[in-house]
Amino acid sequence: MNVHINTPEGTRDRLFSECLERRQVQSALVELFRRRGYTEVITPEVEFYDLFIQSGNPIPQEAMLKIIDRSGKIMVMRPDCTAPIARVAATKLKNLALPQRLYYDQTVFRDRLAHVGGSREIAQCGVEMIGAVGEKADLEMVAMAVDALRSCGLKQFHIELGHAGFYRTLAGRMNMPEEELERLRAAIEGKNFALLNDLLEPYRGEGACAALRRLPYLFGGVEVLDEAQTLAGSCGSLDHLRRLYAELEAARYGNCVRFDLGLVHQLDYYTGLVFRGYAEGAGAPVLSGGRYDGLMEQFGRRAEAIGFAVDVDAVGACLTVETPKLETVIHYGPSLLAKALAVVDSRPAGCCELSPCRTVESTLNLAREKGASRVLVLDNGEERWLTV
Repeated sequence: MNVHINTPEGTRDRLFSECLERRQVQSALVELFRRRGYTEVITPEVEFYDLFIQSGNPIPQEAMLKIIDRSGKIMVMRPDCTAPIARVAATKLKNLALPQRLYYDQTVFRDRLAHVGGSREIAQCGVEMIGAVGEKADLEMVAMAVDALRSCGLKQFHIELGHAGFYRTLAGRMNMPEEELERLRAAIEGKNFALLNDLLEPYRGEGACAALRRLPYLFGGVEVLDEAQTLAGSCGSLDHLRRLYAELEAARYGNCVRFDLGLVHQLDYYTGLVFRGYAEGAGAPVLSGGRYDGLMEQFGRRAEAIGFAVDVDAVGACLTVETPKLETVIHYGPSLLAKALAVVDSRPAGCCELSPCRTVESTLNLAREKGASRVLVLDNGEERWLTV
């Protein structure tokens, strides 16, 4: 009977070079995070559904993979790392001095819409800085985001900065119902220009209308801030971005930084600076983060926070990582296992392996099948090389 078992929808097996890509990215990020003073935390893969409702998490409930436990409580496969870490920081770490620098290397699980596609399993490496407020904390996090992508081996990438406060300032100048403002925000985020024009048409006489209509186009270099200030006038969020850029430019990060004032996603979650990372070869952001000063309070501890997450597999897919080629197979005789293993361990990983065969001829056949170019024979006190 022929049996064909597929992986569940939204999951897949990763083989050889894909595994190397993932491990290379994870290792580079973890090394950077530790070097910068961040300490690892690991949260459960399963959390109570109420945790994410209480946190005001922006992930829609239909995107969460749910499980019912024996008592009937609803649990979810971890859809996000930030809320569980905020729970830990507000409870088990509440007596530690602030700021706390935490990092994670975990998988999140999200159910994608059928027509959208994508993976349900997303490997993430990220950092959270709990209890740090102000421009220096924002500056550190943006610099860390740039260095994170650099450390992975990416050459062509950039970080786009926005600010949740800029849209809020403009929206506050509009005499528009809350529901309409939410539709407006979604149109700007999705760069749906037709809907944006329709929503703003009845309000075109109001002061912020021209700025809101232009918002999806306000992306690029530092000149974007000048145009935004001309449209909107004096604005604290623009001043904040300008000061950040001046510091980043002085620290030689400026060439990796751009602006997108149309970054207005999840405004009920983010409270200040927001940013995304884009890399050549990736069709979607490979990094996302921002400031979320209201989250910790949902778990009983007031503390500002900022962080970001890297999509490990998206970054890995932009790299060229080759699986090592097997070059040597070692045939060894009785009592020579230790010597054979010492030879394997002295070679680059994947280039050399032991033969399980009993005869030299069988080992030669094995080497041919696996594409190795030579066989090292260790037997009777001698070493000899055979060409395959």
